[in-house]
Parts: sequence; structure tokens; C-alpha cells
Amino acid sequence: MSNRFKPKYNIKKGDQVVIIAGDDKDLKKPRTVLKVIVDKSRVVVEGANIVTKHTKPSANNTQGGIVKVEAPIHISNIQLWDAKAAAPAKIKRTRENGKLVRISKKSGEVIK
Repeated sequence: MSNRFKPKYNIKKGDQVVIIAGDDKDLKKPRTVLKVIVDKSRVVVEGANIVTKHTKPSANNTQGGIVKVEAPIHISNIQLWDAKAAAPAKIKRTRENGKLVRISKKSGEVIK
């Protein structure tokens, strides 16, 4: 993907989000974003999309075996969690003092 048309997302690492589609769909349980993969439009969410991975023995893992890890899910399947409204909310971006801030459309609060 070229840098010229790189997409901009309202989701950042460490945000509280809810999963709105898929097997792990839960609109009441906020989870933390562990990683954002901008090039592939995907995010890794804590405790979501758990897959089993077979690993070979290595210096870090001398046993090897089967490990359960979180796999990325598409960014369209999550929505930011508004703590004040205690519900998922859409986001708008505005400039305040020359900085871009994210504001919840539901409660009007700034998302940290």
C-alpha cells in the first residue's frame, strides 16, 4: 500500500473497543486494542479471535507445542467504547489548539 493514500483510522493501540460482528460479537464487553495493522485494515483485540498455533521448539520455547494466540480481525468489525455513555459510539475528529482530537458523537466527550 502506498503512503500517498494511506487510510486514517479512529482506532489506536490501547483503546477500549467492542466487537460488533463475528464470532466474538459482544456489545456490552469492552476490550483493549493490542495492535493496529494499518496496511491490512486489521486490529488485534485482547481475548478476541483466539486461534491455536503450532510452534517448533526454539531458544525461547524449548518445548514447542500448541499455543493459543489472538489473531487480527478487520477494523470494520469493531467500534470504539464510550465510557461515559457505557455504549459503543461513533467518533468525529476536530482540531483543538492545533491538535486533532477524537470526540464521541454520543456523549460529546474527548476520547483519550
